[in-house]
Amino acid sequence: MSNLEALRHKDTAGAYDIERIRADFPGLSQEVRGKPLAYLDNAASAQKPQVVVDTVAHYLAYDYANVHRGVHYLAERATQAYEGAREKVRAFLNAADKREVVFVRGTTEAINLVAHSFGGAQLRAGDEILITELEHHANIVPWQLLAERTGVVIKVAPVNDAGELIMEGFEAQLSERTKLVSVAHMSNALGTILPVKRIIELAHATGAKVLIDGAQSVPHIPVDVQALGCDFYAFSGHKLYGPTGIGVLWARADILESMPPFMGGGEMIREVSFEKSTFAGIPLRFEAGTPDFVGAIGLGAAIDYVLDVGLDNIARHEHELLVYATEQMRAIPHLNIIGTAAEKGGIISFVFDDIHSHDVGTIIDMQGVAIRTGHHCAMPLMNRCHVPATSRASFGMYNTKDEVDRLVAALYKVREVFGQ
Repeated sequence: MSNLEALRHKDTAGAYDIERIRADFPGLSQEVRGKPLAYLDNAASAQKPQVVVDTVAHYLAYDYANVHRGVHYLAERATQAYEGAREKVRAFLNAADKREVVFVRGTTEAINLVAHSFGGAQLRAGDEILITELEHHANIVPWQLLAERTGVVIKVAPVNDAGELIMEGFEAQLSERTKLVSVAHMSNALGTILPVKRIIELAHATGAKVLIDGAQSVPHIPVDVQALGCDFYAFSGHKLYGPTGIGVLWARADILESMPPFMGGGEMIREVSFEKSTFAGIPLRFEAGTPDFVGAIGLGAAIDYVLDVGLDNIARHEHELLVYATEQMRAIPHLNIIGTAAEKGGIISFVFDDIHSHDVGTIIDMQGVAIRTGHHCAMPLMNRCHVPATSRASFGMYNTKDEVDRLVAALYKVREVFGQ
């Protein structure tokens, strides 16, 4: 068992030292609008611990050289660090082989890669792709673009009023024509956690491959791709307390090896002539150009940090915040929580009667509380919920009940401003 795996499986029953964790995040100690910052916009992007900032700064200052190209000392050191980050991601996901880890810019690029490469090469007109009403645009639009090119058909499984996937409706959409199922692990807009293990079993029974969009889940839920049995898993580094511009597509090695390149150039080749090119093995075949190796190394530092705190500890802390905040907010007159799934992560979407969510966000911001307002890149889901937009508070490992209290006080301020 490696050190990373040992951290992953360590006893997580110890006390959760929230003050030590908060001290590791310099961004949390500042004031905004003349008040201490309460950052509750973690579903959009998370603050960074000092160790990630220091790691990125160190590699830019002292260990900077292009990877997989040079034979000089710095190039070898940078390549080792980059491949070391790939190994950290492998252990983090419990993947069987680090060649299954492809570094991309983020979840959006990962899904587009699958749509262009896997979808373009293996799906035909009339084949079906099944998604759900909970998906954000990055798990809708790439399939629509593929449908325009190939004639594949997109099917959509329904959700109920609580924001839960209706499994009977999902099963009814599955057939031998279904070649790919692509679903979120956790909804970015409502916080619903989907039963992905069951979804994968049902999809595989029809012969379909399964892509799990883990953009919202990996900072909050331990993920084991071998135990899940999925075929693709995608996530972004910046939501996992890592840098922006780096993300991961994991896929089973046999599937990646069957897929053609997504983009051309750089070290994704084996040999090039003006007549023909042959391509490198996985994963370099899918990492055209100079990769964001500093970002990948920063992501490795973020994974170390998250595992040191313990994902089980983080999940337990965020669930306590979710329960506490839900109880407080349900008591606020004229406030309606959108999305009340039984299995839910640390996200609360809500609307006020007759008050636009943008006005809510602006007034709350004046109290030093940062939340997100809008359609959350999930316009079809907003239509399903019969709202144009919501306000969304989303929790991270460093948030506190005191910050929830400040959010609730700011929401009463909203009512006061609008005379409710």
